[in-house]
Amino acid sequence: MTQDLIVTTEGPIGRIRLNRPKAIHALTTAMCEGVLDALEAWRGDDAIRVIIIDHAEGRGFCAGGDIRMLAESGAKDGAEARAFFHTEYRMNHRLFTYAKDTVAFMDGITMGGGVGLSQPCRYRVATENTKFAMPETGIGLFPDVGGGWYLSRLPGRVGQYLALTGHRLDGAETFALGLATHYLSAGMVEEAKRRIGDDPFAIRAMLEDLSGEPGPARLLDQREAIDRLFASDRLEDIYDALQADVSDFARETLATLKTKSPQTMKVSLKLLLDGKAMPTFEDEMRQEYAVGARVVQRHDFLEGVRAVIVDKDNAPRWNPATPEGVSDHVIDQIFAPLPDHEAWTPA
Repeated sequence: MTQDLIVTTEGPIGRIRLNRPKAIHALTTAMCEGVLDALEAWRGDDAIRVIIIDHAEGRGFCAGGDIRMLAESGAKDGAEARAFFHTEYRMNHRLFTYAKDTVAFMDGITMGGGVGLSQPCRYRVATENTKFAMPETGIGLFPDVGGGWYLSRLPGRVGQYLALTGHRLDGAETFALGLATHYLSAGMVEEAKRRIGDDPFAIRAMLEDLSGEPGPARLLDQREAIDRLFASDRLEDIYDALQADVSDFARETLATLKTKSPQTMKVSLKLLLDGKAMPTFEDEMRQEYAVGARVVQRHDFLEGVRAVIVDKDNAPRWNPATPEGVSDHVIDQIFAPLPDHEAWTPA
C-alpha cells in the first residue's frame, strides 16, 4: 500500500512529501496527523535545521482536503468532518508558530488545504506551474485554513476578490502578491533542495540566487477595478457595483459570482473583515473552526459537493439563491463561538 505521506530525514533536512497523486495530494486526517507528528519529533532534534514540504509526484502540490469525506460526514452528524478540521487547523497553527525554518515548494496546483500548508511556511516558492486559489465558495464552503488571516492582509481588496471568485493565480501573480516569497523556474526546484541540504543556514540567499524572472502579474492590471468594485464588505453592494460597471472585467466577474454560494460568499466577507483585526493566528483558527463545523452541515455545502464533485452537473441549487436571501441573523448564527468543550484548541 502506498504511503499518502512520506516523512524522511536527509542530513539537516526534515522532508515531508505529500503522496496522493491520483487525488492531487488532497489532505486526509491521517496525513495531517503525520505532519504534526513529524514536526513534533523534529522540534527538539538539533540535527534537523530546516523542514521542506513538497509533493512526491504528479501535477499538483496539494488540491485541498478530502471534500467527499467532509460532505458524507456533514450529511450525517458531522463528527468526522469536525475531527478533520480540528487536526488540519492544528497542523496549520503548528507550522505558523514553528521555530525552525520551513520551506514549501508550491510547484503545481495549490488550493484550499494546500494554501493552509504552504502559507505558514517562512519560505514559499512558486514556479511557472503554480496555480494558487481558494475556490471554496463554488462548493458552498469558505476559504478556511487561515484564509481569513492571509487574504485579509493582501493589498487593497484583492483578498476579497480572490475569496469570492476563487480566481486562480499563476506563479507570477502569487509571487507579486507576496503569497510566495520566491519565484523559481520548475527546473531549478531540485537544485534548490540540494543546496538547502548543503547549507541550511543560507536559504534566503540561495533562493534569491536561483530566482528567475516571473514575468507579468496580469491580475495587478485590474487592481484599481478590484479595489473599487469590491470596496464594500456587503455582498449586495459588490453586486450593485459590478452591475453598474460596463467593463468586460466587471461583467465576467459578476457572471462568476452568480455561480457561487451567496451564503458562503457572505461568510467569506465577514471572515476577512474579522480576520484583519484578529489578534493572533490561534484566534483565527478558533473562529474558522466554529464556522467550518456549522457550514459543513448546511445545505449549500452538501449541494455544492453534489453538483461539482459527485454528479458533476455544475448546476448547484443554492438556498438562499440570492445575496438578499441570506440574512444577517444566519451569518451571526454561523459565526457564534462554540461552547468551550467543543471549541478548537492548538496542539
